[in-house]
Amino acid sequence: MIRSLVLAACLVLAGLANVSAAQAQDAGPDKLTVLLEWFINPDHAPLVIAEELGLFEEEGLVVELIAPSDPSAPPRLVAASQAEIAIHYQPNLYLDHAAGLPLKRFGTLIETPLNTVTVLADGGIQNLADLEGKRIGFSVSGFEDAMLGRMLASEGVSAEDIELINVNFALTTSLISGQVDATIGGFRNFELTQMKLAGAEGRSFFPEEHGVPIYDELIYITHDDLVADDRLPRFLAAAEKGAIYLTNHPEEAWQLFIKAHPDLDDPLNRQAWIDTLPRFAKRPAALDRGRYERFGSFMAESGLIETAPAVDAVAIAVW
Repeated sequence: MIRSLVLAACLVLAGLANVSAAQAQDAGPDKLTVLLEWFINPDHAPLVIAEELGLFEEEGLVVELIAPSDPSAPPRLVAASQAEIAIHYQPNLYLDHAAGLPLKRFGTLIETPLNTVTVLADGGIQNLADLEGKRIGFSVSGFEDAMLGRMLASEGVSAEDIELINVNFALTTSLISGQVDATIGGFRNFELTQMKLAGAEGRSFFPEEHGVPIYDELIYITHDDLVADDRLPRFLAAAEKGAIYLTNHPEEAWQLFIKAHPDLDDPLNRQAWIDTLPRFAKRPAALDRGRYERFGSFMAESGLIETAPAVDAVAIAVW
């Protein structure tokens, strides 16, 4: 009798398990909307490769990558719960936090700065001290002003000793044409190649080598309410596999990338692909608390925010 009851109970439990599995299958994979910070380019390679290799699918996810019509919109849209994830810049995260947006970093895409001060290689500027009295083109004020000020100070030059000129994102053309003597804000994995393709050689100075704390260029952010969502660690697991595949198989990955986006198969993006490969986070879920503390202090010292936030207020690790 007891044996029969146990057998019956096991059959009921097995039936319930089958029903649950069927319901889960009917429900389908979990969906995530990821807002990019710019149009698709080699900076997004781990995500494109994860998509092409079916790595998101392996994690039970359907991920939609969306390029914004307004690059400033993604963090606001995530804050308004219009998307689950956005790619963002670590420096801007502190500004958003100070403005009260409910956002947190939960992963890293590119783990080194890309920003530079760039000059013409034959333009007579050999070091940052040579920028005294010169014209420097910029596109976005705020963080880049603070970064430039710290870099110049490392060489004994005051920010008052240079002239800032807004070149409206025409960084490369304004430098090559002689409109400015240097630019701030060009990315080292794009602008130098863009200059070379236009027939000019450039030289870049890197902020992390001139007094600016190292920071993550591109990060993944989400809404405060989603920090415990189990889709986030699964998303990062797929992104990590994509980054490792890129490292192990760069040429095969490039072929997958241009198959997905044939309009990017050109010399500029090909070289950007090569230059960006070493900069992708191989452990995107890892959080370097010291890095975030140091950079928060820099933002406060530069007057961009009133006080440096606690790391937990702006960044988390999801495992």
